[in-house]
Amino acid sequence: MSDAAPPPPSGPLAGVRVLELGHFIAAPFCTRLLADLGAEVIKIEPPGGDPVRQWGRQVEGAGAPWWSMHGRNKRSMVMNLKHPRAVEIVLDLARGCDALVENYRPGQLARMGLTREKLEAARPGLIVAHISGYGQDGLYRDRAAFGVIGEAIGGLRYLTNHPPAVSDLPPVRVGVSIGDSIAGLYAAFGVAAALWARDRGGGDGRGRTLDVALTESVLSMMEGMLPEYGAFGSVRRPTGARIATAAPSSAYPTADGAWILIGGNSDPIFERLTRLMGMPELAADPRFRGNALRVRNVEELDRLIGAWTAGYAARDLDRMLAEADVPATIAYTAAEIAADPQFRGRGMVREVEDPAFGRVLHAGIVPHLPDDPGAIRWPGPRVGAHTDEILGGDLGLSAEEIAALRAEGVVA
Repeated sequence: MSDAAPPPPSGPLAGVRVLELGHFIAAPFCTRLLADLGAEVIKIEPPGGDPVRQWGRQVEGAGAPWWSMHGRNKRSMVMNLKHPRAVEIVLDLARGCDALVENYRPGQLARMGLTREKLEAARPGLIVAHISGYGQDGLYRDRAAFGVIGEAIGGLRYLTNHPPAVSDLPPVRVGVSIGDSIAGLYAAFGVAAALWARDRGGGDGRGRTLDVALTESVLSMMEGMLPEYGAFGSVRRPTGARIATAAPSSAYPTADGAWILIGGNSDPIFERLTRLMGMPELAADPRFRGNALRVRNVEELDRLIGAWTAGYAARDLDRMLAEADVPATIAYTAAEIAADPQFRGRGMVREVEDPAFGRVLHAGIVPHLPDDPGAIRWPGPRVGAHTDEILGGDLGLSAEEIAALRAEGVVA
């Protein structure tokens, strides 16, 4: 970015201040969403910085480009939260904040001296969002957990595989830390809801505690899996690329070794697909009349569609299917995402100047509010870039007081 001052906060959350005591993914993802929509976020990092700075392919001396997006729009302050004097500083920061977001193990905040009572005394009405593996209470609250554990217990990991009759390989990872991100998304939603309850006209002014569990966040996304078991005793099984309840809907091979995803699972769409295939008679075939019969005979149906797609290159299929108004797409890699005109046109792939990495591609701001869209004000800052600014500007400490805290190892 240039040396010019960053633009002021914009978006529906402008004016909201959030203190992040987060690390890795879930809490930082929550606060990034809030910051994208205008909230001012103060991120407390341990000496050396958030571990995510070192995840993935790195640039020597700068860390991982992921950080450019993961830490954007936040101010970074380095503080040793294990130091006895750190509690006082956190409480001072909380006095000027609307919400605090953390993802330590349950009870850790209180063990550090940051009890709900002390936080509420420092800032009446403070919203405190706890994100953890299993929640703040219950039999499992003290068990160690990461996003992968939440994905497994929440039911997602079991389903991310081909049917057992097809493959004996272990359930596969989705490819990103989806459990952490879902929990962070729910936490952001919860913070916004608590702000509304506290501050709306006639609001009660009361602070609220949010208890977001990775396991429960994933479970809440699992559609009919649990209701089906409760009603019928049936256990939903892995289905690979297919949807168990609709057909055709799968990934099909192409002549150039790629995959094309086709969703032809309504009767009108299926008719358009069969006409494009040059096999309009399939729409009237007794095996495929209506979705229920197509699901029952999906093996043969997918064999016929796969034989057709295998005769064309992926790009040609993508064009042909779009022209026929059949939902379809190539399975995008990062290269296709970066070049996609729809993403580019809506600002969902953005080029951001980062002092550490040069020009970096960021995902855009979601949800998109055309009338008040928020902004990427700056990329993820260097470790502790704003420590002096926060201590001096926000808390009013003198240069000598900041130097003393640094000498004691409280801040860095």
